[in-house]
Amino acid sequence: MNRERRSIAKKGPTPNGSMMMKLPTQITRRWDRNISPVGWYVAWVLLRFEWYDEKKDDLNRRCLAWENQILIKAENPEEAYAKAMKHGELEQECGEGWEVDNEGRKGRWMFEGLTGLVAIYEELEDGSEIVWEQHENKSVKTIKGRVKPKHDLEAFKTD
Repeated sequence: MNRERRSIAKKGPTPNGSMMMKLPTQITRRWDRNISPVGWYVAWVLLRFEWYDEKKDDLNRRCLAWENQILIKAENPEEAYAKAMKHGELEQECGEGWEVDNEGRKGRWMFEGLTGLVAIYEELEDGSEIVWEQHENKSVKTIKGRVKPKHDLEAFKTD
């Protein structure tokens, strides 16, 4: 999935062709799409549930996995990456012991790694854009088909 991101700040070419960004404080600096001007990042953390008695060498076995999107406060992508990795490792450590289901089967959550890490470009407030996806060369029918009725939105699901 292509996850190109954009900034709300004004950008434009400099005489040498590089991009500059005009920040609200009227400070001009070189724009880097990987650096959050507001110090926030979104990380996609992948966790997988593993049963104690599974065939661990069978990578084609079926499993339950959660891909959590989390907010990370960081000065730069390196710090955001380190914090997101630590978060994932802590998720695994929290359930380090084997959980037991109603039938006595033991299992635990395993941290697989990150599937994404992007900068946020706007201050966090009501209506702030966090992440976006660009859909290119799709039919209008396909785009309209992505829209869900209210009762199908995750916030309204009851199951």
